[in-house]
Amino acid sequence: MNISEIVERQRELFLTGKTLSYEFRKQQLIILEKSIIKHTAELLEAFKTDLNKCEFDAVTTEISLAMQELRYQRKHLRRFMRAHSVRTTLLNFPARGKIIYEPYGTVLIMSPWNYPFQLTINPLIASIATGNTAVVKPSAYTPNVAQVIKNILDEFDPAYITTVMGGRAQNQELLDQHFDLIFFTGSKEVGKVVEEKASQHLCPVILELGGKSPCIIDETANLKTAVRRVVWGKFLNAGQTCIAPDYILIHSSIYEKFLEMATEQVKKFYYINDKLTDNFMYIVNDKHTERLKGLIDPKKVVIGGKATGRQIEPTIMRDVEYTDPVMQEEIFGPIMPVIKYENLDDVIAYINSHDKPLALYYFSKNKQSINKVVSLTSSGGVCINEVIMHFTEHNLPFGGVGASGMGNYHGKFSFATFSHAKCVLKKNPNMELMIKYPPYTDNKSQFAYFYLGYKHPTDDK
Repeated sequence: MNISEIVERQRELFLTGKTLSYEFRKQQLIILEKSIIKHTAELLEAFKTDLNKCEFDAVTTEISLAMQELRYQRKHLRRFMRAHSVRTTLLNFPARGKIIYEPYGTVLIMSPWNYPFQLTINPLIASIATGNTAVVKPSAYTPNVAQVIKNILDEFDPAYITTVMGGRAQNQELLDQHFDLIFFTGSKEVGKVVEEKASQHLCPVILELGGKSPCIIDETANLKTAVRRVVWGKFLNAGQTCIAPDYILIHSSIYEKFLEMATEQVKKFYYINDKLTDNFMYIVNDKHTERLKGLIDPKKVVIGGKATGRQIEPTIMRDVEYTDPVMQEEIFGPIMPVIKYENLDDVIAYINSHDKPLALYYFSKNKQSINKVVSLTSSGGVCINEVIMHFTEHNLPFGGVGASGMGNYHGKFSFATFSHAKCVLKKNPNMELMIKYPPYTDNKSQFAYFYLGYKHPTDDK
């Protein structure tokens, strides 16, 4: 069956209304949970093969996040599906208003390679919860994980959820189809292509992209905590995290101390007897490995800097300038550029002169400075004295702004994103506000101004 036939089959199933009931949606979430559990061992092996991702990392950064989202949606599904009554104005008296959350129809989910499981399954959970049918396209860069995802989703009726395997050719063909919603996670460059293709069908898109997420550490910060959290967040997944702290801005008064402590923290986390731990993740492929090696300036390396195959050591670079190659693109790898700053206003000005990042991190105890950074910068999300962890919160929306993406999801926000909020106004057929009908007299105009709360413009003449 070709891709256009797959999409048509999905649309036909949706139009039967089969996916709309609470019972159906809940049962599909249960099927997904059981299938994930059934294929967990297979999934762990695939992570190790594709990315050298150890069991702990695979469970905590992939499987558990998906399972938590799944159980959250199932727990709150009935409440999320309930229509919400709203007040109506005097203009429509007597009437009742409500908002119904209805599914879009057939959605396309295109996922990336850096967190190939949870960034596929989490949006799919939202699609199931909201009653859509879905075509899922996992990344070809992690083929073993993609195959396990397909195995998991093969538990479903293929007219309801279908996995399309392959690379660019399949991506192109999928984007030529008419979907009712596209959810894409990946690079800014491909995101532009997705939006352009979707515009031909006036299809709404959710773009989860990335960018250079800054991390500021000022002189009031708890440096020990800041170092531990930043080193962990930067080198998690070998830096291949869209919300990783991309570059670190350190106040000059603590610059040398930070470098010293960060170097020691890297050794504690990732080295055993001066040898890099076997569990440190691989870069996804040779192309990205060579790109990252080209961003490392050996003269500025404090620790790391070497590569063995697709494994690049966690690398800290000092005395980095804004003009250095490592500052010209999103790093997306285990390289930490550390920049010295004197004035917080200059840092804010630099951040605001570039694309809005997906995340911004600030370590400080100064409430005034914290308020300044939060209010005077724009980013998809902000963490104060933390990195990465806002992604794990069901009650916070996750998404980008500007070049870092559009739309958000997680928890109740996922349900809203994959649903159309349809308004319904129900009026009494036996009572009528006659003033809205022609002929439009001066008295009616006077009443209209009275309703607005100010005088007719000719009254004072």
